Amino acid sequence: MIDINAARLGTEAARRLRQADCCPIEPGLSDDEFDRIESEYGIQFSDDHRAFLAASLPVSSPPQDGATWDKPWPDWRNGNPDDLRSQLAWPTEGVLLEVEHGYWHTSWGTRPAEPKAAQAAAEVQLTAVPKLVPIYAHRFLPAGSGTHGHPVLSIWGTDIIYYGEDLAEYISAEFEEGYEHPETWNPRPNVPFWQDFVR
Repeated sequence: MIDINAARLGTEAARRLRQADCCPIEPGLSDDEFDRIESEYGIQFSDDHRAFLAASLPVSSPPQDGATWDKPWPDWRNGNPDDLRSQLAWPTEGVLLEVEHGYWHTSWGTRPAEPKAAQAAAEVQLTAVPKLVPIYAHRFLPAGSGTHGHPVLSIWGTDIIYYGEDLAEYISAEFEEGYEHPETWNPRPNVPFWQDFVR
């Protein structure tokens, strides 16, 4: 059972997306579809993300010139499984790329001197960090049934910023022309490991 506040947040995000009229929207995911997706990809949607996708499933429009992502919206219903796995792996793959260039998280202990050993050790460490689930392109929410209200993270390697105080505010920030964060905007770090990178 989804918390009522999480349900409100997710449905409000879906309402804002429909109002922005920025992409095709299909009927939301069913409980059976959620079960299949979470089992197949080893994730659990946060409750607000789940409510958002149950209310409406945004699907990708043709890519714009110069866009990084051909299909920025994960197509959880009909998407190519390899594409979805690639999008799910984006955050950890980005950190691993930074490890190649010398990055090392302080919680991992002493960095192995040999680059391949450092890469292997980082891969092991990254299996233990909280999973993130893509919303759109490189914008993510932490996974986790029974959770909601996390700030949305924009992730590019170890360059991570908040892109929305919560899912609904993120939709406005991403898709409403001329939108500005409110004066009270103050996202709170609340996801272990990933919050260490937020600027």
